[in-house]
Amino acid sequence: MASTDTNTVTNTIYTPKQQRILLIASLLVLGGFIIAGLQGYVSAFFGAGILYVIFRPVFYGLVYKKKWNRTWVTSGIMFFSLFVIILPFLVLSLLLIDRIQYYSQHTDQILGLVKQAEQLTGFKITSQQNIQRMLQQGGTFASRQLPSLAGGALDFLVIIGLMLFTLFYMFSDEETFLSGLRKHLPFKRDTLRELGDQLKNNVNANVLGQGIVSFVQGVLTGLTLMVFGVPDAAFWGTVAFFLAFIPVLGTPLVWAPAGLIQLSQGNTTDGVGILLVGAIVITNIDNLLRIMLAKRMGDVHPLVTLAGIVIGVPIFGILGLVIGPTILSFFIVLMQVFARENQESRIEAAQDEATVRERAEEKAERTVR
Repeated sequence: MASTDTNTVTNTIYTPKQQRILLIASLLVLGGFIIAGLQGYVSAFFGAGILYVIFRPVFYGLVYKKKWNRTWVTSGIMFFSLFVIILPFLVLSLLLIDRIQYYSQHTDQILGLVKQAEQLTGFKITSQQNIQRMLQQGGTFASRQLPSLAGGALDFLVIIGLMLFTLFYMFSDEETFLSGLRKHLPFKRDTLRELGDQLKNNVNANVLGQGIVSFVQGVLTGLTLMVFGVPDAAFWGTVAFFLAFIPVLGTPLVWAPAGLIQLSQGNTTDGVGILLVGAIVITNIDNLLRIMLAKRMGDVHPLVTLAGIVIGVPIFGILGLVIGPTILSFFIVLMQVFARENQESRIEAAQDEATVRERAEEKAERTVR
C-alpha cells in the first residue's frame, strides 16, 4: 500500500507547491473566460445584489419574524421590483432615448434656441456646425448607454431574467448564499459585518436616497416647465430626473436654460418664474431631502457620487448612475479595512517580537545565574 502511494506521488512532474500555483492559475484563466462571457450581463448581477440589500430588511421581517412563506415573500419582492422599480425606470429611459434621438435628427429647434440664447446674453456660444455635431454625438452616446428595445430586445430580456433569477436564488436559498460568501471572502467575521453595514449604507444612500431625491426633482422640474408653458415638459422632466443623480449640477442644467430661453423669447414672466422656482424651490428641496434622508439612509460624499457616475456610466450604461457610486464607495471601505487590518497586523507582530525578546532576556538571565 505504501509503494502504491509512493508511485502516485512520483508519477507527477510537479511539486505540491507547483500544483497549487497551477491550480490557482487554472481558476484565474477559467474565471477570466466566465467573466468575458458574462461581460454584457454583469449589470444583472449588480442589480440583483442592490435589490437584495434594499429588500433584505423586508424579507427578514416577513420570513424570520412573522414566519410567512419564504417562496411567496420572495415572489412578491420580485414582482414589486419588476413593476415598481425596473419597468418604470425602463419607461423613463426609453422616453429619454426616443426624444434624444429625435432632437439629434432635428437640430433646427435646438439651433433656434441657441441663437435666441446668444441674442439674450450677447455671447456667441459656438458655430452651428459644432452644435449639430455635438447633438449627433450625444444621440449616438445615449443610444449606447440607454436601453433600447429595438436595438437589443433579447439582451434586455436576458438581463432582466438573469437579475430576477439571481434575486430569487439569493432570497430562496439565503442561508447557502450567505454561507458561501463568508466561506470564500478573505475577511474576518467582524470585517464582514462592517462591510455588510457599509454596503447597506451605500446602497440606501446611492439608490433609495438618490432615487427619491431625483424623482422629486424631476417631477417638480417637469411641472414647473409645464406651468410656465415650456413645450415637451414631460421630456425635460425626465432629463431632470437622470441629471439629478449628478451632484451640484443636476436639474439646473434643465430649468436654467429653459428660463433663459423664455426670457430671450420675450416671455419675461414665464422666464423669471422658472428661474425663481428653480433657484428657490427645486434647489432647496434637493438640499432639504438630502439632509433628511442622510439621517435615515446614510450619506455619501458628492465627490464619490460624481466620480462613481463618471466610472459607472461608460461600463454599465444608465445603471451606472447608481452602480458606479456604490462600487466606488465599497472600494473606499475596502481600502480603509485593509489599512486598519494592516495596522493591527503590525501591532500584533511588534507585540510578538517584544514577547520573544523578553523571554530571550529572561532565559539569558537564568542561564547567567
